[in-house]
Amino acid sequence: MIEILSPSRVDRARRTGALVGDILQTLRRRTEVGTNLLTLDRWTKELIEEAGATSCYVDYAPSFGRGPFGHHLCTGVNDAVLHGRPRDQVLADGDLLSLDLAVTLDGVAADAAISFVVGEARPAESVALVEVTERALAAGIAAAQPGARTGDISAAIGAVLTGAGYRVNTEFGGHGIGSTMHQDPHVANTGRPGRGYPLRPGLLLALEPWVMADTDQLVTDADGWTLRSATGCRTAHSEHTVAITEDGPEVLTLPRAA
Repeated sequence: MIEILSPSRVDRARRTGALVGDILQTLRRRTEVGTNLLTLDRWTKELIEEAGATSCYVDYAPSFGRGPFGHHLCTGVNDAVLHGRPRDQVLADGDLLSLDLAVTLDGVAADAAISFVVGEARPAESVALVEVTERALAAGIAAAQPGARTGDISAAIGAVLTGAGYRVNTEFGGHGIGSTMHQDPHVANTGRPGRGYPLRPGLLLALEPWVMADTDQLVTDADGWTLRSATGCRTAHSEHTVAITEDGPEVLTLPRAA
């Protein structure tokens, strides 16, 4: 299903997106050496409920997972890059943490992810991984112009990732979003310009470049959810929900306050 949202529903999406951005910013601010992943999940639950919103993850049970997910936040540490199921794990100095959050408010969903290094250590490889996913995300957003196609976004993202020397996995990527979290069209993290679904005002896309330091292969944890790099290398993931408008792309999941 592909949804084209009315202007009033895009307004509602703006509120949802701001909430997602605010929650991720709050979690990043609270995260420190010694924070438990289950504590992050509990904080997320509290923040979602305080806002009168609903988690997209708790009852999420797609074909590729061992559902339902049962938590409010995806937490990926070091080699875990996607669908990280929170567990009893304490963060250490220098850990590379990815947080992925999707909520529904007033009938419209928004989805975003951030990656950052915990504590005072700044491993060069981790910093480079985060930086390249953020640059790729910015390039994808810039390409999300009305009249362009999803392939233009994919090509822009892929050019940044491969240009930095990373291999790109195409099993998981960006996606349409609206009344539900995951919709068509799929937006791969590499592709050919001029191909794919045409971008129209009212279309919402969750764009999410992610990379692994030395592989493009994934393995799945025994929990049936957490996806890790096949080599154990570090990983990073950045994501925003973007609305296609007559005036160009609008990022909906920026936090309202730093």
